[in-house]
Amino acid sequence: MKKRAIILFFSCCSILASCQNNSNKPVNQKPAGMETDKVVKTEEEWKKILTPEQYEIIRKKGTEAPFSGKYDATFEKGTYTCAACDFELFKSDMKFDSRCGWPSFDNEIAGDRVKKVKDFTHGMVRTEILCARCGGHLGHIFDDGPTATGNRYCVNSVSIHFIPDTTKTK
Repeated sequence: MKKRAIILFFSCCSILASCQNNSNKPVNQKPAGMETDKVVKTEEEWKKILTPEQYEIIRKKGTEAPFSGKYDATFEKGTYTCAACDFELFKSDMKFDSRCGWPSFDNEIAGDRVKKVKDFTHGMVRTEILCARCGGHLGHIFDDGPTATGNRYCVNSVSIHFIPDTTKTK
């Protein structure tokens, strides 16, 4: 029994050490077909085009209070874009009510629109999601979604902009 406990201890230490060594390594490196579309600005330029709240969340990786965002309870048909660079990220049919207090999506628009990076802040291991075009902080992705994908992209309303679908169906 003592031997088993020692093996388990060293296995856990090994796993934790490997996680620490890769803490800043992106999960997916380069979004396909976007090398020339990148939006690069200085922090001063971002401060001029974003509101103070957007700057705090999108550039400084902040989080809005739960149930405070304008898109948490929005379920109209349309597209959600990055609030910083207008890159299309999510469609309304990907959105669901997770009751977590933030807009939640089960998938992203095809084409590596969202960059995923390991996040070890606040004593947790999570996967941060960023706009693949401008690098703006969107929120985090979790594997507890209720749909077939199992994903829950938990997004700050401040980080996205909603464009309603204006096409009329007969």
